[in-house]
Amino acid sequence: MSARSKLLSLVLRHAPERAGVTLDPRGWVEVEALLAGLAAQGEGMSRAELEAIVRDSDKKRFTLSPDGERIRAAQGHSVGVELGLPDLAPPETLFHGTAERSLAAILEQGLRPGARSKVHLSADRDTARRVGGVTAGRWC
Repeated sequence: MSARSKLLSLVLRHAPERAGVTLDPRGWVEVEALLAGLAAQGEGMSRAELEAIVRDSDKKRFTLSPDGERIRAAQGHSVGVELGLPDLAPPETLFHGTAERSLAAILEQGLRPGARSKVHLSADRDTARRVGGVTAGRWC
């Protein structure tokens, strides 16, 4: 993930104040306000660069509104937002990719969202491995 993508994740998931913006209740912010806020912090980027980050995100981290005027993080918020996603029946088996250093706490306390609002589970091992940054073969 590029430094700019990490910055967008930070602002749109955890710290919108870093760019001087406020997320609406569904996590959206005006693209122009975001770009202006980033520029004011010395982190300027063009609309084309922003759209490339959204398009090329390996995990589809960001969503642009249909008219392209607003942007939000697709998941993983630690700030209170309601994404309005439909409830779906989960698959029979789900996977949680995690770092080896977290395994003992998970086995003792169970899966917990920590600073986030949800625990990320995946329908397959490969996705869990990517999401959790897992390189070893440990699974919860």
